[in-house]
Amino acid sequence: MERRHELRLPDLGIAPVTVSLWLVEPGSEVTEGDRVVEVLAGAATVDLPAPASGVLRETLVAEEDEIVTGQVLGVIEEEA
Repeated sequence: MERRHELRLPDLGIAPVTVSLWLVEPGSEVTEGDRVVEVLAGAATVDLPAPASGVLRETLVAEEDEIVTGQVLGVIEEEA
């Protein structure tokens, strides 16, 4: 059984926020805490970590997309 974990944009206290760069390709394994995606918030670049270890199954936003707090950016599946 696989568990799904959503990678969501936390409240960074600034808007707009834009996806700068996916650091991991779908299908790649990640470890909890690994940098997965880079976002641009104002003039600051923020790396978002994997919420769990597993495989990045899908990305739901593209680079240069504007995103909002709480939005799901990608899905990580953890193998049981």
